[in-house]
Amino acid sequence: MTDKDQTHNGDTRADDDAPLNGEAMPEADAEDAAAEEAEAQIAPEAVIEGLRDQLLRALAEQENTRKRAQRDVKDARDYAVTGFARDMLDVADNLARALAAVSDEARASAGPALANLLEGVELTERRLSSTLERHGVKKLSPEPGDPLDPNRHQAAAQVPAPQPKGSIAHVMQPGYVIGERTLRAAMVVVSAGPAEGGGAADAGSKTADTADAPQPKRPDGGVDVSA
Repeated sequence: MTDKDQTHNGDTRADDDAPLNGEAMPEADAEDAAAEEAEAQIAPEAVIEGLRDQLLRALAEQENTRKRAQRDVKDARDYAVTGFARDMLDVADNLARALAAVSDEARASAGPALANLLEGVELTERRLSSTLERHGVKKLSPEPGDPLDPNRHQAAAQVPAPQPKGSIAHVMQPGYVIGERTLRAAMVVVSAGPAEGGGAADAGSKTADTADAPQPKRPDGGVDVSA
């Protein structure tokens, strides 16, 4: 082989190892280049607007967190005695029952010892009621005729009563609220409306009057029963 042929073969191998001018760039490099080009094309105003939106969202989230924390603290302060207050309701009920069991005649004829006992029980009941109110616990005492509130009243029965239908006819047990929450619903009897006895009586008298009245007669002398 001549020196010219060797030189030709070496140039061919060198050309094979070199990258072609028309060869495409690797895919990763192309993506990076596209991203850099896109970032370069973003206007400064758009960047500022995006940062402003992120700041406003962060401030709103911080404000919501602060309000939730304040609400939790207020609930913990207002309803911290809920369990204890619920247990004390039985004591208040027993004191009220004890005072209700003494009639007016017994009070009038009570000796000094019984009078002092009754006065002490009444004083204890008033003191307990004022203590509960000081801690946010208030007594619910609906009156007959008041509308029924499902959030504050518990209907135990429904009976005919002179009060409007659906309203309270009788209070069996008072209720209590603590803050805005119902600690114990008042147990009440609901009115079903006035008793419907008058209609039956009117119907009976109408039947009797009809029986006593003379029956119309047919032209042939018989009784006309077509009516």
